[in-house]
Amino acid sequence: MGRGPVSGVFLRLFALRRRVYDHRAAASPSLFASLFAAGTLKDDTMLSASLNRIFALVLRYWYLLKDSWPRLLDIVYWPTVELLMWGFLQAYLAEKTSVTALAGGALIGSVLLWDILLRGQIGFSVSFLEEMWSRNLGNLMMTPLRMYELLAALGVMSIIRLLIGLVPVTVMAIVFFGFNLLGMGLALAAFFANLIITSWAVGLFACGIVLRNGLGAESFVWSVSFLLLPLACVYYPVTVLPAWLQPISLALPPTHVFEGMRALILENRFDVSEMLWAGGLNLVYLTAASIAFAAFLRSARRSGALLQLGE
Repeated sequence: MGRGPVSGVFLRLFALRRRVYDHRAAASPSLFASLFAAGTLKDDTMLSASLNRIFALVLRYWYLLKDSWPRLLDIVYWPTVELLMWGFLQAYLAEKTSVTALAGGALIGSVLLWDILLRGQIGFSVSFLEEMWSRNLGNLMMTPLRMYELLAALGVMSIIRLLIGLVPVTVMAIVFFGFNLLGMGLALAAFFANLIITSWAVGLFACGIVLRNGLGAESFVWSVSFLLLPLACVYYPVTVLPAWLQPISLALPPTHVFEGMRALILENRFDVSEMLWAGGLNLVYLTAASIAFAAFLRSARRSGALLQLGE
């Protein structure tokens, strides 16, 4: 029987690593366990062993993605639809008022930056759901794989999935609307970093909810980021919100990113204070999400839910 691409890669990786394993580990019947077997390494450092396990997981998720054209289409389809819808609406309104023409770049920029947050969170969460859909999470937990290594692999995969969807729509924004996201310069790096960290925090919390409540809570993964949409002030400034909602909005990291983006496009200035606020809040939320996920994981382990994942 022929070997698939995933098993072929694992076999090649194992062949490269076999020289640093002792004979007993090399004879292990489980290739997947051998890739994760940090305790049997003789010459490698702990860091090298950890990176091997992260790399193995990223390869697993990558082959699941690249060998499925519906998955790839889904990554590109929705950002494209959203960009075209908002972009053509902006072009129509720009014909009516000069104010809309001025703010047009801010609107398209908001669409693209929002996709960083949304697709980053979904990319993180979907890779985790792949393990739950295949009933493989319990198997992973019985290997030497550490939880931070799993989360690191999810983070890497979220960036890969994000870039697959973001690069085409960035090119389309230039071709159709004359807006170059890269024209933001180094400020774009600050926007990207803060939004991707927010997406990881939200994705981590969403994964914890699904881990605790089973796949019946899967819809939370797809909808949780949209709960932030009205309060994060993606398409409008904070000042349009009611006074009592503004402090809540300013407690969210994306709000400061989008305020900073509008200041850059409309006023040609980079507001460092907004990025500092976003970075500080991201640190708080990522820490809180990590604590919550660890608590959900402990609860799932105690109840045996890792081996009984279902609706």
